[in-house]
Amino acid sequence: MKAAVLHAIGETPHCEAFPDPRANDGEVLVRVCAASLKPVDRQIASGSHYASPREFPVVCGIDGVGILQDGARVFFAGPRRPYGAMAELAVVRRSQCLPVPEGLSDDVAAAVPNPGVSAWLSLNWRARLVRGETVLVLGATGVTGQLAVQIAKLLGAQRVIAAGRNKQVLDGLGSRGADAVISLDDSETNVTAAFAREASTSGFQVIIDYLWGRPTEALLAAITRREFASITSEIRLVQAGESAGPTITLPAAVLRSTAVSILGTAGIPEPTMMRDAFDNVMTHAVNGKLRIDTQRVPLSEIETAWNYAGRSRLLVVP
Repeated sequence: MKAAVLHAIGETPHCEAFPDPRANDGEVLVRVCAASLKPVDRQIASGSHYASPREFPVVCGIDGVGILQDGARVFFAGPRRPYGAMAELAVVRRSQCLPVPEGLSDDVAAAVPNPGVSAWLSLNWRARLVRGETVLVLGATGVTGQLAVQIAKLLGAQRVIAAGRNKQVLDGLGSRGADAVISLDDSETNVTAAFAREASTSGFQVIIDYLWGRPTEALLAAITRREFASITSEIRLVQAGESAGPTITLPAAVLRSTAVSILGTAGIPEPTMMRDAFDNVMTHAVNGKLRIDTQRVPLSEIETAWNYAGRSRLLVVP
């Protein structure tokens, strides 16, 4: 079969011949229709992810959509190494295949589960978003951030503020549920002032942070109180990414003047919660309430596509 094959950490995968997989007990073969190319796929290949491979060669891709031998169309995740999703065939445990609803294209079905379920769990499970609260999405112009804006509204947020750098995407987020936007391309002083202005009415109860680094420092400076005052609500900041930097400076005054809790996304909720998140995301994608921009690229062009930096989700198609 043809596959996107990685020969060493830090290299770019190449489209080349790779042995066909064979299914063991409890596994199924999947004829791949589309596999999404995500930041985590690049992190794994670069060696910066805890799940990076140690033996080579290996096929890239952690999830996709395909057809089982019985004709069922499924979303699948976690192919058994050295096999991956960016290939003509993949092999996975049957329990890691979930049915794709009718009316959903292969492209959307492959693109939306990973970022959509991540955003859903960050808001619903980790942040415990309550209907009527105000949500700030820091990094809202990325693929997952755009979905987080939409999901926050679906989960009942009264106001959603979207902060990001890509002006074109930012300007379009009003149609996807954002009540206000903050451009992070402005000066740090103006960005801090914008955060403070948006928080002045009811504050932020939930913050989903895909950026970290300097934007998060500006945000924390904006919500730090300068006087003694009663605290009416807690801020739950979910640290979900680090595209703007891996570290921040955290003054003690932030934690002592404001009721802010910083939460990670580590830990896997019980399987029923994962399945509930998947079902909700797919249902909303079918009815058009969750939208994701996609772009197809042939498997043969994986080398060119690997470092794509656009704001749509690339789908690698065998």
